[in-house]
Amino acid sequence: MAKKKEFSQDITEIAKFSKAMSHPVRVYIMKKLSKMNACCYSGDLVDELPVGRSALSQHLKELKFAGLIQGEIEPPYIKYCINRENFEKAKIMCYDFFEKNDE
Repeated sequence: MAKKKEFSQDITEIAKFSKAMSHPVRVYIMKKLSKMNACCYSGDLVDELPVGRSALSQHLKELKFAGLIQGEIEPPYIKYCINRENFEKAKIMCYDFFEKNDE
């Protein structure tokens, strides 16, 4: 019986980033944070988006788990910023994935 192939770290990272970006709310959050030179509070985001606080919290959790954003607790608020290093890495990995598969 042939040994099953393990996925490379690049493949698992692209999948992790892609999963995090697989919902319109998360795409909106990433676009907003990527254009800001500052952080924003989750309370500000809930006023802009068509989701409640608990749903927004879950979306932020997914983005944070993937390493695309980072949060700081400043009671009673949570401030979120884009993780620039991982966001750049995700952009490069996705670009390379689509570019190389396009050839």
